[in-house]
Amino acid sequence: MEDLFKKFLYAGVGIVSLTAEKLQSVVDELVKDEKLSIEEGKKIVNDFEKNVDEKREEFETQLKKMTEKTVKSFRFAQREEVDLLKARIEALEAKQAPTKTTKSTKTTKSTKKIAEEAKA
Repeated sequence: MEDLFKKFLYAGVGIVSLTAEKLQSVVDELVKDEKLSIEEGKKIVNDFEKNVDEKREEFETQLKKMTEKTVKSFRFAQREEVDLLKARIEALEAKQAPTKTTKSTKTTKSTKKIAEEAKA
């Protein structure tokens, strides 16, 4: 999920970067043709950059909220819960280990007994 989020964010950054470059070239061309003053061109580019920063922060906030909401809806186990369950399983396995050995020994003895009886 995090990887998808990063890819989406990087794609957005790339689009904004291309748009900023295109805007800068258009403004430069207008200044060159004297249809726009240098100050007006700088103001347009600065306003665009300011607007992009504001929208980026707003977008990141909304995307973070949406991601958190989605993750909560899946009800994933927390790391602490998983660690607790692992510890409980290990404790149960430790208790079972001697019992398993005893049972398998009994099974082997029973199998040998049946085999001996079958021979006789």
